[in-house]
Amino acid sequence: MMKILEAKGLTKIYGGKKQSVAILKDINLAISQGEFISIMGPSGSGKSTLLYNISGMDRMSSGSVLLNGKELSSLTEKELAHLRLYYMGFIFQQIHLLKNLSIFDNIVLSAYLAKKDKKEAIDKRAKELMKKTGIIHLKNNDIMEVSGGQLQRVAICRALINEPEILFGDEPTGALNSTSASEVLDILADFNDQGTTIMLVTHDVKVAAKTERVIYMLDGDIVGEKHLGKYQRQEQELRARENNLSRWLMGMGF
Repeated sequence: MMKILEAKGLTKIYGGKKQSVAILKDINLAISQGEFISIMGPSGSGKSTLLYNISGMDRMSSGSVLLNGKELSSLTEKELAHLRLYYMGFIFQQIHLLKNLSIFDNIVLSAYLAKKDKKEAIDKRAKELMKKTGIIHLKNNDIMEVSGGQLQRVAICRALINEPEILFGDEPTGALNSTSASEVLDILADFNDQGTTIMLVTHDVKVAAKTERVIYMLDGDIVGEKHLGKYQRQEQELRARENNLSRWLMGMGF
Protein backbone atom coordinates (compact mmCIF):
# COMPACT_ATOMS: atom_id res chain seq x y z
CA MET A 1 0.00 0.00 0.00
CA MET A 2 1.21 3.51 -0.80
CA LYS A 3 2.31 5.62 2.17
CA ILE A 4 0.28 8.81 2.47
CA LEU A 5 2.13 10.15 5.52
CA GLU A 6 5.48 9.31 7.09
CA ALA A 7 7.24 10.70 10.16
CA LYS A 8 10.95 10.09 10.72
CA GLY A 9 12.80 11.14 13.87
CA LEU A 10 9.94 13.46 14.86
CA THR A 11 10.83 15.30 18.07
CA LYS A 12 8.99 18.03 19.92
CA ILE A 13 10.68 19.90 22.76
CA TYR A 14 9.12 22.62 24.89
CA GLY A 15 11.17 25.10 26.90
CA GLY A 16 14.64 26.58 26.53
CA LYS A 17 18.17 25.26 26.87
CA LYS A 18 18.22 25.45 30.67
CA GLN A 19 14.89 23.73 31.20
CA SER A 20 13.35 21.75 28.36
CA VAL A 21 10.92 18.85 28.14
CA ALA A 22 10.78 16.39 25.24
CA ILE A 23 7.10 15.71 24.53
CA LEU A 24 7.86 13.60 21.46
CA LYS A 25 11.03 11.53 21.28
CA ASP A 26 12.33 10.46 17.88
CA ILE A 27 8.97 9.23 16.55
CA ASN A 28 8.93 7.04 13.43
CA LEU A 29 5.51 6.29 11.96
CA ALA A 30 4.15 5.49 8.50
CA ILE A 31 0.47 5.62 7.52
CA SER A 32 -0.71 3.94 4.35
CA GLN A 33 -3.42 5.32 2.12
CA GLY A 34 -6.82 4.10 3.26
CA GLU A 35 -5.74 3.05 6.76
CA PHE A 36 -7.86 3.65 9.87
CA ILE A 37 -5.50 4.18 12.82
CA SER A 38 -6.05 5.02 16.49
CA ILE A 39 -3.47 6.44 18.89
CA MET A 40 -3.80 5.37 22.53
CA GLY A 41 -1.85 5.83 25.75
CA PRO A 42 -2.17 7.44 29.18
CA SER A 43 -2.75 11.17 29.61
CA GLY A 44 0.43 13.11 28.94
CA SER A 45 1.94 10.43 26.71
CA GLY A 46 2.10 12.77 23.68
CA LYS A 47 -0.88 11.53 21.65
CA SER A 48 -2.39 14.92 20.81
CA THR A 49 1.04 16.48 20.35
CA LEU A 50 1.83 13.79 17.79
CA LEU A 51 -1.39 14.52 15.92
CA TYR A 52 -0.73 18.26 15.90
CA ASN A 53 2.87 17.87 14.73
CA ILE A 54 2.18 15.20 12.14
CA SER A 55 -0.56 17.36 10.62
CA GLY A 56 1.49 20.56 10.60
CA MET A 57 -0.75 22.31 13.15
CA ASP A 58 2.30 22.61 15.38
CA ARG A 59 5.94 22.95 14.40
CA MET A 60 8.20 19.98 15.18
CA SER A 61 11.53 20.64 16.90
CA SER A 62 13.38 18.21 14.63
CA GLY A 63 12.76 15.35 12.27
CA SER A 64 10.75 14.94 9.10
CA VAL A 65 7.08 14.59 8.20
CA LEU A 66 6.18 13.78 4.61
CA LEU A 67 2.62 14.10 3.29
CA ASN A 68 2.52 12.51 -0.16
CA GLY A 69 6.24 13.23 -0.41
CA LYS A 70 5.90 16.89 0.63
CA GLU A 71 8.10 17.85 3.61
CA LEU A 72 6.00 19.80 6.13
CA SER A 73 8.96 21.38 7.97
CA SER A 74 10.01 23.20 4.80
CA LEU A 75 6.65 24.89 4.30
CA THR A 76 5.69 28.40 5.36
CA GLU A 77 2.68 28.99 7.62
CA LYS A 78 0.67 30.06 4.57
CA GLU A 79 1.65 26.90 2.70
CA LEU A 80 0.76 24.74 5.72
CA ALA A 81 -2.63 26.43 6.01
CA HIS A 82 -3.24 25.72 2.32
CA LEU A 83 -2.26 22.07 2.79
CA ARG A 84 -4.58 21.65 5.77
CA LEU A 85 -7.46 23.30 3.92
CA TYR A 86 -7.12 21.23 0.76
CA TYR A 87 -5.69 17.88 1.84
CA MET A 88 -6.60 17.37 5.53
CA GLY A 89 -9.74 17.26 7.63
CA PHE A 90 -9.96 17.75 11.40
CA ILE A 91 -12.47 16.66 14.05
CA PHE A 92 -11.99 17.59 17.70
CA GLN A 93 -13.73 16.86 20.99
CA GLN A 94 -14.55 20.59 21.21
CA ILE A 95 -16.30 21.15 17.92
CA HIS A 96 -15.58 24.90 17.37
CA LEU A 97 -18.58 25.71 15.17
CA LEU A 98 -19.57 29.31 14.48
CA LYS A 99 -22.64 30.30 16.47
CA ASN A 100 -23.76 32.98 14.03
CA LEU A 101 -24.03 30.49 11.15
CA SER A 102 -26.57 27.75 10.45
CA ILE A 103 -25.46 24.12 10.47
CA PHE A 104 -25.36 24.06 6.66
CA ASP A 105 -23.31 27.27 6.49
CA ASN A 106 -20.83 25.91 9.05
CA ILE A 107 -20.29 22.88 6.83
CA VAL A 108 -19.79 24.71 3.53
CA LEU A 109 -17.74 27.67 4.78
CA SER A 110 -14.26 26.13 4.35
CA ALA A 111 -15.20 24.85 0.89
CA TYR A 112 -16.31 28.32 -0.18
CA LEU A 113 -12.93 29.60 1.06
CA ALA A 114 -11.00 26.86 -0.75
CA LYS A 115 -12.82 27.57 -4.06
CA LYS A 116 -12.02 24.11 -5.42
CA ASP A 117 -15.52 23.86 -6.89
CA LYS A 118 -18.41 26.10 -7.82
CA LYS A 119 -20.93 26.98 -5.12
CA GLU A 120 -23.56 24.68 -6.61
CA ALA A 121 -21.20 21.67 -6.47
CA ILE A 122 -20.19 22.47 -2.88
CA ASP A 123 -23.81 22.79 -1.77
CA LYS A 124 -24.66 19.47 -3.43
CA ARG A 125 -21.73 17.70 -1.73
CA ALA A 126 -22.70 19.20 1.64
CA LYS A 127 -26.24 17.88 1.29
CA GLU A 128 -24.93 14.44 0.32
CA LEU A 129 -22.67 14.38 3.39
CA MET A 130 -25.55 15.46 5.61
CA LYS A 131 -27.73 12.68 4.19
CA LYS A 132 -24.99 10.09 4.82
CA THR A 133 -24.58 11.28 8.42
CA GLY A 134 -28.31 11.53 9.05
CA ILE A 135 -28.57 15.27 9.68
CA ILE A 136 -30.04 16.64 6.44
CA HIS A 137 -33.23 17.55 8.32
CA LEU A 138 -31.15 19.92 10.50
CA LYS A 139 -29.81 21.86 7.51
CA ASN A 140 -31.23 25.24 8.57
CA ASN A 141 -30.97 24.78 12.33
CA ASP A 142 -28.88 26.90 14.64
CA ILE A 143 -26.04 24.96 16.31
CA MET A 144 -27.61 25.59 19.72
CA GLU A 145 -30.73 23.66 18.70
CA VAL A 146 -29.20 20.18 18.28
CA SER A 147 -27.59 17.48 20.43
CA GLY A 148 -23.90 16.83 20.99
CA GLY A 149 -24.01 13.71 18.83
CA GLN A 150 -25.62 15.67 16.01
CA LEU A 151 -23.03 18.44 16.33
CA GLN A 152 -20.25 15.88 16.00
CA ARG A 153 -21.89 14.72 12.77
CA VAL A 154 -21.83 18.34 11.62
CA ALA A 155 -18.12 18.40 12.42
CA ILE A 156 -17.59 15.25 10.34
CA CYS A 157 -19.36 16.84 7.38
CA ARG A 158 -17.30 20.01 7.77
CA ALA A 159 -14.08 17.97 7.95
CA LEU A 160 -14.97 16.06 4.77
CA ILE A 161 -16.44 18.87 2.67
CA ASN A 162 -13.13 19.52 0.86
CA GLU A 163 -12.64 15.77 0.23
CA PRO A 164 -9.41 15.52 2.24
CA GLU A 165 -6.90 12.75 1.67
CA ILE A 166 -6.49 12.22 5.41
CA LEU A 167 -8.79 12.92 8.35
CA PHE A 168 -7.42 13.62 11.86
CA GLY A 169 -9.49 13.34 15.03
CA ASP A 170 -8.50 14.33 18.58
CA GLU A 171 -10.87 12.53 20.98
CA PRO A 172 -13.81 13.15 18.59
CA THR A 173 -16.15 10.95 20.68
CA GLY A 174 -14.84 11.99 24.10
CA ALA A 175 -17.84 14.22 24.93
CA LEU A 176 -20.48 11.80 23.58
CA ASN A 177 -22.48 9.07 25.27
CA SER A 178 -21.75 5.48 24.24
CA THR A 179 -24.60 5.28 21.70
CA SER A 180 -23.64 8.51 19.93
CA ALA A 181 -19.94 7.57 20.03
CA SER A 182 -20.69 4.22 18.37
CA GLU A 183 -22.80 5.89 15.69
CA VAL A 184 -20.09 8.47 14.95
CA LEU A 185 -17.45 5.73 14.65
CA ASP A 186 -19.64 3.78 12.26
CA ILE A 187 -20.00 6.91 10.11
CA LEU A 188 -16.22 7.38 10.06
CA ALA A 189 -15.80 3.70 9.17
CA ASP A 190 -18.15 4.24 6.22
CA PHE A 191 -15.95 7.03 4.88
CA ASN A 192 -12.83 4.95 5.52
CA ASP A 193 -14.39 2.16 3.44
CA GLN A 194 -14.69 4.73 0.65
CA GLY A 195 -10.94 5.43 0.82
CA THR A 196 -10.47 8.24 3.36
CA THR A 197 -7.41 7.72 5.55
CA ILE A 198 -8.20 8.33 9.23
CA MET A 199 -6.03 8.83 12.32
CA LEU A 200 -7.75 9.22 15.70
CA VAL A 201 -6.50 9.94 19.21
CA THR A 202 -8.68 8.18 21.78
CA HIS A 203 -8.81 6.80 25.33
CA ASP A 204 -11.80 4.60 24.50
CA VAL A 205 -11.23 0.88 23.87
CA LYS A 206 -14.62 0.63 22.14
CA VAL A 207 -13.52 3.33 19.70
CA ALA A 208 -10.07 1.89 19.05
CA ALA A 209 -11.50 -1.61 18.55
CA LYS A 210 -13.20 -0.37 15.38
CA THR A 211 -9.92 0.82 13.87
CA GLU A 212 -7.47 -1.17 11.82
CA ARG A 213 -4.27 -0.48 13.74
CA VAL A 214 -3.69 0.78 17.28
CA ILE A 215 -0.54 2.75 18.13
CA TYR A 216 0.36 2.87 21.83
CA MET A 217 2.35 5.80 23.22
CA LEU A 218 4.12 6.24 26.53
CA ASP A 219 6.27 9.16 27.67
CA GLY A 220 6.50 10.67 24.19
CA ASP A 221 7.43 7.49 22.37
CA ILE A 222 5.64 4.78 20.39
CA VAL A 223 6.14 1.62 22.42
CA GLY A 224 3.75 -0.79 20.71
CA GLU A 225 1.39 -1.48 17.83
CA LYS A 226 -1.62 -3.77 17.58
CA HIS A 227 -2.93 -4.80 14.16
CA LEU A 228 -6.63 -5.63 14.34
CA GLY A 229 -7.43 -5.68 10.64
CA LYS A 230 -10.47 -4.11 9.01
CA TYR A 231 -13.62 -4.06 11.11
CA GLN A 232 -16.34 -6.08 9.39
CA ARG A 233 -19.32 -4.53 11.29
CA GLN A 234 -20.47 -7.68 13.10
CA GLU A 235 -21.46 -7.51 16.78
CA GLN A 236 -19.78 -10.79 17.73
CA GLU A 237 -16.62 -9.70 15.92
CA LEU A 238 -16.65 -6.36 17.75
CA ARG A 239 -16.79 -8.04 21.18
CA ALA A 240 -13.85 -10.24 20.20
CA ARG A 241 -11.88 -7.22 18.97
CA GLU A 242 -12.61 -5.31 22.20
CA ASN A 243 -11.49 -8.26 24.35
CA ASN A 244 -8.38 -8.80 22.24
CA LEU A 245 -7.45 -5.12 22.42
CA SER A 246 -8.21 -4.88 26.16
CA ARG A 247 -5.85 -7.77 26.93
CA TRP A 248 -3.11 -6.20 24.83
CA LEU A 249 -3.58 -2.80 26.49
CA MET A 250 -3.41 -4.39 29.95
CA GLY A 251 -0.07 -5.91 28.92
CA MET A 252 1.08 -2.43 27.88
CA GLY A 253 0.12 -1.09 31.31
CA PHE A 254 -2.90 0.93 30.18
